[in-house]
Formats: sequence, C-alpha cells, structure tokens
Amino acid sequence: MIRINDRISIDESELEESFVRSSGPGGQNVNKLSTAVQLRFDVRRSPSLPNDVAIRLMKLAGKRITKDGVLVIVAQRHRTQERNRADALERFTELVREAAIPPTPRRATKPPKAAKRERLEKKKQRSSIKSMRGKVSFD
Repeated sequence: MIRINDRISIDESELEESFVRSSGPGGQNVNKLSTAVQLRFDVRRSPSLPNDVAIRLMKLAGKRITKDGVLVIVAQRHRTQERNRADALERFTELVREAAIPPTPRRATKPPKAAKRERLEKKKQRSSIKSMRGKVSFD
C-alpha cells in the first residue's frame, strides 16, 4: 500500500509499471537497456481515490492524462531502473498529495468606502486636467 495521507492509501496493484528505452543519460547503454519507467494509474476506475480527489488529480495532471483517464508518468532522469522507479513513484505520490488538498473557498469582499471615494476623486482630477486640453477660445 502506498500511503498518500491519513485517509487515502493506494494499493500497489493499481499501478502498472513498464520499462522502455530511455533517451536520457547512459552512453551506449541507452541503446541496450530499458531504464526508463512508465508508470500508469487509472484515475477514473480507482476505488482508492475519492471522487473529488480524482477530479482534481485529472485537472492537475494536464497532458500526462489520457482520454481514458489513465495517468502516465515517465521517469528517465537517472541511469538505473531502480532510481527511475523511485523517481516515478515519488512524483506520482506528490501529485496525488497535491490533489488531495481541497481548495480554499473564496470569500467575497467589498472595497472600503475610503478607497471608492479616493478613486472617484482621482477620476475627477484627471477629468478636469483633460478638459483643460481643449481648444483655446479668445472670447
């Protein structure tokens, strides 16, 4: 079980790992070994995630989520499979942790009366300056 927070934990069987050839560092090894890790997690069908967290996770994932609702994380920073696996898992848990935090609701506020009054005074001053720019009449 992967523990996200005290109320969310994800079973490791829900994660699917596959190893592909990396385009990152590794010299000639990059052509021989499959060190990059592709971590897949089905967000829509996951019984571990509450619905609101799943929705926020899909929004946060952006281009890393497929049309079917599968989150794909590719880790290829390191030269070894083990370090790439750990990196992918760490990035996945961090993303889910971020999605688990509910957004704080916005409280509507009004500008103070003094600020309104000040704004209107400045508008009047500016208006009078601009009205003085008209043509000069010699009456």
